[in-house]
Amino acid sequence: MTVAIALATVSALAILFFFRRGELLWYGDATAHLNIARRIVDSRSPGYEQIGSVWLPVPHLLMLPFVGVNSWWTSGLAGAFPSALCFVTAGCFLFAAVRRLTDTAPALMAVAIFALNPNLLYLQATPMSEAVLFAGFLGLFWGLVHYAQTGSWLGLLVAAFAAGLTTLTRYEGWFLLPFAAATVFWSQKRFAPFATFCLIAGAAPIYWLLHNAIFFGDPLEFYRGLYSAKGIYRTALNQGMARYPGDGDWLKAGEYFFAAARMNANWMVIALGAVGLVAALVKRLWWLFFLALTPLFYVISLHGSGTPIFIPDRWPNSYYNARYGLAALPLLAGAAAAFVAAWPRGAQWPVMWVLTFCSLVPWLAYPRPQNWVSWKEAQVNSVDRRAWTYPAAEYLRQHYRRGDGILASFGDQTGIFTAARIPLKEVLHAGNGPAWFAAIARPDLFLHETWVVVREGDRAGEAIRKLAPVRHPRYVLKQSIRVKGAPTIEIWRRVAMPIALPPPAMTQ
Repeated sequence: MTVAIALATVSALAILFFFRRGELLWYGDATAHLNIARRIVDSRSPGYEQIGSVWLPVPHLLMLPFVGVNSWWTSGLAGAFPSALCFVTAGCFLFAAVRRLTDTAPALMAVAIFALNPNLLYLQATPMSEAVLFAGFLGLFWGLVHYAQTGSWLGLLVAAFAAGLTTLTRYEGWFLLPFAAATVFWSQKRFAPFATFCLIAGAAPIYWLLHNAIFFGDPLEFYRGLYSAKGIYRTALNQGMARYPGDGDWLKAGEYFFAAARMNANWMVIALGAVGLVAALVKRLWWLFFLALTPLFYVISLHGSGTPIFIPDRWPNSYYNARYGLAALPLLAGAAAAFVAAWPRGAQWPVMWVLTFCSLVPWLAYPRPQNWVSWKEAQVNSVDRRAWTYPAAEYLRQHYRRGDGILASFGDQTGIFTAARIPLKEVLHAGNGPAWFAAIARPDLFLHETWVVVREGDRAGEAIRKLAPVRHPRYVLKQSIRVKGAPTIEIWRRVAMPIALPPPAMTQ
């Protein structure tokens, strides 16, 4: 209970810090996650079908109790609350699992390294899915350890349900399933618990395959569809983009992931983790190596699944998915705990306090967000987006009237409506199915919205372009927002009466 209270306090302080700075929605993915949850309850066609295909549903479903409150939706708090709850849950599971494997002092060391990492503290204060992933992954870890040590059905069922939730949170969970199932079997060699685990945990990916098959016509739409990571990568390659670093190169994939892990964890934690892994081998704490599966997943993904990590000290010298390095944090925390456990029992407490302080020194020596790579990634990548989001939102806030209706693609520009506090049911987007496709295909017949918000190159712009040659234009450009290095944002308004254009000049 004490650990849970401490975790909740740290989480709340982090949320307050980032909320007051207005940084909860700096990640574009954070805004997207929040709005996917919002459109389930606030849409022209609300309901289950708004869940989508590529991103897994659990993070969005966890936001549902909060996202209907307008002030929480527009501020991002609707996504911060469930993320924070998962952060506390993850820390409690990590503490309980490491204490079962070692003792209380090493377990406190592990949870301190995990919970006081400023990169994780920022992400758990946002609508991102890292904290949700850690809650499921570490719940699975605790359940497997508990079941292996006791043969208890409690541990087995916690492991099974945690595995299922992890599978429906991030695709790392799919990679974990066969390893977890094998662990269940070999730890007790009992068929009934093994079959139970497989049925419960395996139901989650089967459900997602069926969901994609029914709603999108392809059970693997999330993996190979147009908007999947592979689909986006394939399109970019066809347009002449260079291959991601690590694609087809195991050494480069490992190098980039390790570099991202180092930037997320700091050099002292990396050193403690390295020494701790040796201690875990000596003490035969084999369980801790289960925590290495998520880093392994990312190395494999960098090698062959169209997943990039960009960090500033390696080509292409930018920030993209640098936060994926946090996947190594549970392993590093557990390994550091193994190092403490290697000391004589009477020395473990003073060693734990000294090493915990040492693990915080790099953060304390430079206690500013610019030193936190996951925060810095969000800040750098949101500069252009914020530069056009808020002017566009301010324009609509002044001129839009409820009931006018807006046509817009459901992309980064959806953040405009969040910032302008315009309900998503006012927006016609791709999630609205036939009405959207009809408006895009034949805007002359089916486009009746008063406003069209276009992000250069998107499908809403297609509708405007189809109307452009018409002799009597129906929309006029009211606002164009240009930011260097970013797509232009255009706001078009339907005119009450078509404007008569002069007849074309006669040619002889």
